[in-house]
Amino acid sequence: MAPIVQCMGVTKTYGRKIALNQIYLNLERSRIIGLLGPNGSGKSTLIKIMNGLLKPTAGDVLINGQRPGIDTKFRISYLPERTYLNPGMKVIEVVHYFQDFYPDFRMDRAYDMLSRLQIQPNERLKNLSKGTKEKVQLILVMSRDADLYILDEPIAGVDPASRDYILHTIVSNYNRNASILLSTHLISDVENILDEVVFIKYGSIVLQAGAEQIRQNEHKSIDRFFREVFAC
Repeated sequence: MAPIVQCMGVTKTYGRKIALNQIYLNLERSRIIGLLGPNGSGKSTLIKIMNGLLKPTAGDVLINGQRPGIDTKFRISYLPERTYLNPGMKVIEVVHYFQDFYPDFRMDRAYDMLSRLQIQPNERLKNLSKGTKEKVQLILVMSRDADLYILDEPIAGVDPASRDYILHTIVSNYNRNASILLSTHLISDVENILDEVVFIKYGSIVLQAGAEQIRQNEHKSIDRFFREVFAC
């Protein structure tokens, strides 16, 4: 079976600035993959190209064998770094909005996660804290039965006490035949759920390896190894 994501020579430039430089990358199915790199490394640009929000200057991307477009948007469940929901809407209204828009949306799953995180369905988004709004967004994303979940900084605005539950929510609620691509700076918090890591630096892939392979070969955590690789 073909990889869920295939990047073939993907390059993105803005004038003379090179955001991505000849990216070759295959992401297999049924994997949780960490996309890791410092600020300005190209993570968000690559994620936006996968989601069809940007077009590459050169190269090609295939999602489930198709170029990014209307069809792939219904196979990708995407959590952007910034909140995009209408603050005047109630939680229950955005849940029903997602149910109407996405055929694979699981209402029962959404309500179960809202209950476990003690989020009131009739509360308006504008009355919620930043962290709770991000939890609502994550619930919406993880309530779909997608082929690919792309999560950009899913725990950045969440208090440390809630991070373990958020990660448990991610692991417990995604389609097991799908893959998760997770971009984060909080490597030590997420490394235990990762099957694979991709290091990106200055718009180029510098490493793609299994998480356990790194631990065995380097005799150190992924977080420590990352700090050494990017120390310069």
